[in-house]
Amino acid sequence: MQPVYPAQPLPPPPPSSGSSALKVVLIIVAIVVGLGILGAGAFGFFVWRVAHAVRVSGSGDEVTFNGPQGKLSVNGAQNFTASDLGTDIYPGAQPAKGSMRMSLPTGTMVSAAYVTSDSKDQVLAFYKSKLSGNVSTFDTVNGSVISYSNGQRESVVVTVTSDPSEYDGKTQIHIVHTKATQAS
Repeated sequence: MQPVYPAQPLPPPPPSSGSSALKVVLIIVAIVVGLGILGAGAFGFFVWRVAHAVRVSGSGDEVTFNGPQGKLSVNGAQNFTASDLGTDIYPGAQPAKGSMRMSLPTGTMVSAAYVTSDSKDQVLAFYKSKLSGNVSTFDTVNGSVISYSNGQRESVVVTVTSDPSEYDGKTQIHIVHTKATQAS
């Protein structure tokens, strides 16, 4: 007679790891796509806000940007007064490209470029006589920078350069005048 062994149940089938791995991958893909859609929406909203907050106008050499924080005007042929620049314009100097005016709630900045046939040394002597008080000068072979400060609220920087390969060898004058409406 043969021994009788109790019947053993069949082992359960192995867990189906393929379908749960697929679910995890699909969840991750859905999260990435959702974040991408949110990011694109946020970027679109940002562009819409900028487009409605900033106004750009101009033609030719003049462009004006009007935004919620201020105004920037760039004009290739803008004329400034000595009051705008914080110092006198060199006698006989002609306006050059690169002038602008920026107005912000914290203050203004005017930048103007000029050229003259006079030598760099003549122009420097003129501005050194006009700017007195809290003045510093930095000289290089091709140019000089004269910096004037009137407290924390106002400054004038005059850069004078001479390069024979630019502006038909004329001396270039660049004046930047900043004026704060509130102390920093």
